[in-house]
Amino acid sequence: MTIRVLLVDDEELVRGGLRAILDARDDIEVVGEAADGAVVVPLTASLRPDVVVMDIRIPLVDGIQATRDLRRRLDEPPRVLVVTTFGDDENVYPALHAGADGFLPKRARPAEIVDAVRVVARGDSLLFPAAIRALAARHAPVRARGGRAPAVLTAREREILTLMARGLSNGEIAGELYLGLQTVKTHVSSLLRKLGARDRTQAVITAYESGLVPLA
Repeated sequence: MTIRVLLVDDEELVRGGLRAILDARDDIEVVGEAADGAVVVPLTASLRPDVVVMDIRIPLVDGIQATRDLRRRLDEPPRVLVVTTFGDDENVYPALHAGADGFLPKRARPAEIVDAVRVVARGDSLLFPAAIRALAARHAPVRARGGRAPAVLTAREREILTLMARGLSNGEIAGELYLGLQTVKTHVSSLLRKLGARDRTQAVITAYESGLVPLA
């Protein structure tokens, strides 16, 4: 199946470079481009991309609000991969909180960009554990104040959530805990439901904010 991609960046040169990288792959097609966040929702509704590669710092409506709008206004929103100049950009955490499925530095190599698009397209989250933890250390304590009580997870679910925060896949978690892959998938589905999280990225963010997983 071909992965349909919408590029959102105010720099034409950047969009051109991304298009050249992605269109060169047989399984990826760039179906549209946008220079500002105000047109992302209508373009997405029209073009129906699987993945939106979104710059955070764009005119009119920034990438954070555009991501939030996609989640709120579309019944079947696409996956969102936000692109930032710096891996520790202060805007990355709010973007992930708004519903982005992962982030990628603009300095990433072509192969990393292609792989990132494929990862989020298949429904996985693109996590950089050290970067997420560092960002959460600055943002999570503020968001957690006055927030809802932590979800009640089983000991095994907490264990799996901690490994998810380290960036382990279901297969890696299964090997670490000597569990069957389907058993891990069942636990992950259960903890996502209890946390009210759409995916692994949201689960890890919620876990840090609620204290279910320590930041240290």
